[in-house]
Amino acid sequence: MALQEEIDKMRQEIRADNYSMSIGEWISLYENQEIDIHPEFQRFFRWQPSQKTRLIESILLGIPIPPIFVSQRQDGVWDVVDGLQRLSTIYEFIGKLKDENQKTLDPLVLEKTKYLPNLEGKKWEDPYDIPNSLTQAQRLLIKRAKIDATILLKESDEIAKYELFQRLNTGGSIATPQEVRNCILVMFNRDMFHWMKSLSQNEMFRECIALSERPIEEQYDMELLLRFLVFRTIEEKDMRKIGNDLSGFLTDKMVEMAKNESYNYLEEEAAFNKTFEILYEQMGSDSFRRYSPTKDKFLGGFLVSAYEVIALGIGYNYENISHLSFDVKERVKKIWVSPEYTNWSGSGTTAQRRVPKLVPFGREMFQE
Repeated sequence: MALQEEIDKMRQEIRADNYSMSIGEWISLYENQEIDIHPEFQRFFRWQPSQKTRLIESILLGIPIPPIFVSQRQDGVWDVVDGLQRLSTIYEFIGKLKDENQKTLDPLVLEKTKYLPNLEGKKWEDPYDIPNSLTQAQRLLIKRAKIDATILLKESDEIAKYELFQRLNTGGSIATPQEVRNCILVMFNRDMFHWMKSLSQNEMFRECIALSERPIEEQYDMELLLRFLVFRTIEEKDMRKIGNDLSGFLTDKMVEMAKNESYNYLEEEAAFNKTFEILYEQMGSDSFRRYSPTKDKFLGGFLVSAYEVIALGIGYNYENISHLSFDVKERVKKIWVSPEYTNWSGSGTTAQRRVPKLVPFGREMFQE
């Protein structure tokens, strides 16, 4: 297909419109449940009180605010694709923002800024603290300020909003690829997101991966779970399609899972739980650490290459692994001294080269 034909085809799959809307209208949409900002996203926000205050300051000073991107669902409700932090900050400031349990959060209290130092301690409206509340004129100034909306219409290709979300939210306040994936999954299949989130809280899984607080905050545990679900039974020919973008491959596979109405949740959950029960009982926090034959000890921290061999190898064979007769630790020790693992997991080895080799290797190593 010629370039122009490709351009024309994709442009036909995206239908958009633009409105100029007052902040008061954005507030009414939220109050009437006509806009979905996905409260699950709040856990991925990176905005600090100072950043939130600067947004309110910008509105008061008349500084233009970037447009909000939304996608119109079949039921007419708008899904927020870009602008989550901006809208959430506004809703939090006026005391309307709710968490994923529908509990209203405490209203935002502003900090002083370079240009408006008297914003310090200011609230939207507090009848018990009038001196620290905005005046009626200041509240109206905010409610009448404009923030444009760009709407992806429901006639657009359903993938368009997820592609747009990924492009607009990579980097910045949402920092990691898995945080972006989580948001996409919430928009695509909220039930699957909560199912995965529940699985990631499995105590045996968390003990085996033994991650520090920072990777957990950045949702790396959810990425490891996704890798398990994607690669556990994938055919080898499909693994060769990873190309140079493992992150994009994982996102695409996750979307396929989310769209699959016959996805076998029970089977995948059983495989996941059994795999980490086996590892927890036999290896615990040593599961994915480097083994030193000379010291006969497991050392260091979590290694993703070990996870790809061990977790996925056990996950593939879990139904045939007996607790009593199968010595997982001895097989893991053999992996660490095998030339196959050494050659395919060394520094500088790309995921494109590593995964298609290590996953089948793990399946062989954990055969009964």
